[in-house]
Amino acid sequence: MQNSRYPRAEKLKKNTEISLLFEKGKWKTSGNLRIIILKDKPTLPVENGKLGVSVSKRYFKKAVHRNRIKRLLRECYRLNKDLFKEAFGEKTMAMLFWVSSEMPPKFQEVEAQFIRLCETQKK
Repeated sequence: MQNSRYPRAEKLKKNTEISLLFEKGKWKTSGNLRIIILKDKPTLPVENGKLGVSVSKRYFKKAVHRNRIKRLLRECYRLNKDLFKEAFGEKTMAMLFWVSSEMPPKFQEVEAQFIRLCETQKK
């Protein structure tokens, strides 16, 4: 059975880590999903894999809608964690963004875009 948890240790929370991610990270896009990635290097050691999720207030004014999309993105990561780690590596800091102003109607659509993002990274 796969480890389908999203524990506190995997959550990207520290401001120093987030600012480092924005300074040194690389951007990838697939559909309405965008990710910024920082892989483990000798100059920038990453302890373990961490993931954060962000949704713009500009596109979604109501917190209810932002929180729903964040829940969907975290659930995509939780269910497809093995695919994510295979594509991006075990020691990777990353942050996911939803970059569309339209609300995703189904979880399956968000998950399909997440899987496509991981598969394009593997190539």
